[in-house]
Amino acid sequence: MKGFTTIDFIILVGYLIAVLFVGLAFSKKEMKGKEFFKGDGKIPWWVTSVSIFATLLSPISFLSLAGNSYSGTWLLWFAQLGMLIAVPLTIRFFLPVYSKYDIDTAYHYLEIRYKDKGLRILGALMFIIYQIGRMSIIMYLPSMVLANLTGININVLIIVMGVIAIIYSYTGGLKSVLWTDFVQGAVLFIGVIFALFFLIGSIDGGFSSIMSSLTTGGKFLGSEDILFNPNILKSSVFLIIVGAGLNTFSSYVSSQDIVQRFTTTTDMKQLKKMTYGNLVLSLTIATIFYLIGTGLSVYYNQNPQFLQTAQQDQIFASFIANHLPVGISGLLLAAIYAAAQSTLSTGLNSVATSWTLDVQKYISKDMDDKKCTKIAQYISLGVGIVAIGVSIVLANGNIKSAYEWFNGFMGLVLGVLAGIFVLGVFYKKATKQGAYAGFITSAVLVVILKYGVSDVSAWCYSIITIATSVIVGIIVSNLTQPANDSESELISEVEE
Repeated sequence: MKGFTTIDFIILVGYLIAVLFVGLAFSKKEMKGKEFFKGDGKIPWWVTSVSIFATLLSPISFLSLAGNSYSGTWLLWFAQLGMLIAVPLTIRFFLPVYSKYDIDTAYHYLEIRYKDKGLRILGALMFIIYQIGRMSIIMYLPSMVLANLTGININVLIIVMGVIAIIYSYTGGLKSVLWTDFVQGAVLFIGVIFALFFLIGSIDGGFSSIMSSLTTGGKFLGSEDILFNPNILKSSVFLIIVGAGLNTFSSYVSSQDIVQRFTTTTDMKQLKKMTYGNLVLSLTIATIFYLIGTGLSVYYNQNPQFLQTAQQDQIFASFIANHLPVGISGLLLAAIYAAAQSTLSTGLNSVATSWTLDVQKYISKDMDDKKCTKIAQYISLGVGIVAIGVSIVLANGNIKSAYEWFNGFMGLVLGVLAGIFVLGVFYKKATKQGAYAGFITSAVLVVILKYGVSDVSAWCYSIITIATSVIVGIIVSNLTQPANDSESELISEVEE
């Protein structure tokens, strides 16, 4: 076992420098106003598709997917099939609305639909709080893995990651972020495929041994894994598919970092291509990660002398550092690090966009393009520094409880937000009173379930929040002043 060599370190540093220059190269043209927030209209659909893929595939996923199948079964692989629910729903009902109204942000839709600035600001603030916490943890986790493998101080790794992401997010706006996402997503995809083939070549029996482990070794589904449970509050394959599908759907329709990609064009053909492209990429890479995890299980069973003491979620990174050829290890570990950097840069840009267009516009009146862009840059810089600071605090504290608490609470946010989006699109008589009532009721209910009812599966949360928002929203809307015709024709317009 070779470990992380000097050559690997040089490649890691070289890759990070290259990423910085790619980001700066696409920021040579000064972007102002909507160009800074939505691109210049010349970004190909396939670049945006890979960017969505890179945004959704955080380093948490990168590390945990292989770890799941290494130590357990493919049960959570079925969560990826939820995209078969999320993508058609998004394309059929939401992309036409976003395209027609040429929205600036996800929460701009709420103001258009409900004629209420408060809902727009509320949605934006919830997203911003969620995203700052997410960015902090996403910086911490891969830096921890890389620090353990390389011996580099974790604080240094966090600062370097944050500074590079801040630089090209600050200078080039969305276009710079999209192109750097594309480069990093491509490197990640190619590197992981290489790792799979190298692993297969290292196993006695090759790919057939992996398939044998899946078909006869109980690695695909265990004896305790239930396909369908009549109690939908309990975990099952069916619930995982539906729950994960609605989680992804919630991201597609209400999370600014994803919706911002949809605002780069109003061409429905391009929007469909980028969304289906993301579906194919995500299903493919998830399957590859699960094959790698099962392959690692077979490999270490055949070669117990190489078995590492690494934790479950670090087993793939440990294999990369200790068994892949010199140079390839550095590149792939850089890809893990880059996955975090990609998510971070996306988060910075989306937070800056949402604050400037959804909140600041109501604080500072008559902002021109230059002022909007400058405010967004300052927000990007400030939020980046805050996220770096929080990440360093987490790195030097008790991350386990903080991480569990954050995901336990923040995982509920997008489902609650998505509920009022769904209400607005599917019920043409929905009012702002109904939206507020649905939002508050679903938020309270899901927090009670999360912290007061321990045996409810987390996969239920998005189902509960969306359903509650819609049901309560319909009831309250019918009890309040109905929206006038101009406010409530979105469904008929989508159907046309």
